[in-house]
Amino acid sequence: MTTFRIIGQQPLHGAITVAGSKNAATPILMATVLTAASCHLKNVPRIEDVYRVVELLQSVGATVTWSGEHELNVEVKTIEPDTLAAETVRRLRSSVLLMGALLGRAGRVRIPGPGGDQIGARPLDAHLLAFRELGIVVEDEGGMYTLTQGRRGDVSLTMPEFSVTATENVILASVLAVGKRTTIFCAAADPSVQDLCWFLQGLGAEISGIGTHTLTIEGVRELVGTTGYTIIPDPVETGTFLALAAAARAELRIIGAAPDFLMAELQKFREANVSFELANQRNGPEGRYRLADIVTQRGIPLRPVRSIHNMPYPGVSADVLQPFAVMLTQANGTSLVHDWMYEGRLKYVEELNKMGADIFIADPHRILVNGPSNLFGATIASYDIRTGAALLIAALMAEGISTIAPGYQVDRGYERLDERLRALGAVIERLETS
Repeated sequence: MTTFRIIGQQPLHGAITVAGSKNAATPILMATVLTAASCHLKNVPRIEDVYRVVELLQSVGATVTWSGEHELNVEVKTIEPDTLAAETVRRLRSSVLLMGALLGRAGRVRIPGPGGDQIGARPLDAHLLAFRELGIVVEDEGGMYTLTQGRRGDVSLTMPEFSVTATENVILASVLAVGKRTTIFCAAADPSVQDLCWFLQGLGAEISGIGTHTLTIEGVRELVGTTGYTIIPDPVETGTFLALAAAARAELRIIGAAPDFLMAELQKFREANVSFELANQRNGPEGRYRLADIVTQRGIPLRPVRSIHNMPYPGVSADVLQPFAVMLTQANGTSLVHDWMYEGRLKYVEELNKMGADIFIADPHRILVNGPSNLFGATIASYDIRTGAALLIAALMAEGISTIAPGYQVDRGYERLDERLRALGAVIERLETS
C-alpha cells in the first residue's frame, strides 16, 4: 500500500503544469474501440485509471503502446468482447463506458457492474433507461449485464438526469447507427463530453450541439483513425491547484489551464477573495478553447462564501467542492458547501476535523465550514480520488506531520502529484508497504 508522509507548512512557490483530463481521457480511450484504424492520442495523463482502461482495451483485442511520455497509440483491428477483463471492470467506475463502445462496435456486450469510488449510490438506471430507448435489450442477472442491440429507428430521448457517463454511453452507442438520427435532450455538456464529441468528429462522426444540452448524432457507416488528438487539460486538477495556492497563500503559476471550462469555479474563487490573473492566453487545439496560465498572488486573506454547490455544467463541478472546502477552512467566517449529488462524499470532513478543522455536517449533502482554523498533522484516510487530493492540500497547510493512505486513490486521478508538489517546495515522502 502507498502512504504519503507530509511535513506541513513549507513555503510553496513556482510553476506546475496541468495534466490531461482524467475524465476526458477515459471515454476517449473507450471510443477507440469504435474504429479498426489506429488512433494516436496526445496529452494522456499517466494515472492509474488510464492504466486500468488500457488493460480493459487490451482484454478485448486492442494493441496499445506508449509512444511518448504522454502519447498513446491504440488500434483495435478486431474486437473480442467475450474476453473482457471482468475484474478490472469491477475496479473502475468508467468501465461502464465499455457498454456503449462495445454496443457500437459489436452490437452486444456482457459486462459486470462497474466499481470505482465509494461516494454514495451511483446506480446505472440512467444508462439502462437510455439504452432501452435506443432499442437495446437489457438483461440483468444479479449484477451481470447482457446488452444486445435490437432494431432501432431515429430516436429522441430525454436523459433522466444530467449524467456525464450516461450521456457519453448514448453517444458511443449511436455514432455507428448508420442512417439513424439520435437526439439527446438534457445531455450533459461537461468538458469531457465535449472532448469526446470533438474526438469522434475527427474520426468522421456527425455530431452537432456540442457544448449544449441538446446533442444530435447522425449515424455513419464507419469511423477512421487519427494521427494525433490532444486531450483537454484537466479542469479539476486546475481547480485543485488554485485551491492549494489560495489556502497556502502561495504565489504559483498554473501552466496550461483551460479557463473556459472553469468559468463558474473561477467566479467562486474570486468571491472567496482569491487573487489571480490569466497570463499567456492563447488558442487551444483547433481554436475550440483558450489556454492560459493562472498566476496567483501571495498572502491574500480569504473571505467565506455564502454558498457553493455543484450544478450541471457550466455550473460548479462536484469534483472541485472538496479542495474548495479545504481552502475555506482558512477563510474568516462561515461558508456553506452543498453537494447534492453524492450522499457519501462527506467522509473527508471527519478527516479534516481530526486535523483541527471546524466543519459541521448539517446533513448528508451539506456542511458549514468555519474558519480560519489552525490545522495540525494527523493520520488520515483517503476514501476516493478527490478526497485524496483535498487532504493533501490540508496536510501541506497543517503544522507537523501527516500521513495519508491509501495513496493509490490519489494516483488514480493525479499524475505523480507528490513529485510535482515537491518541485514547489512541498515535503512529501512516498512510502510503500506490503
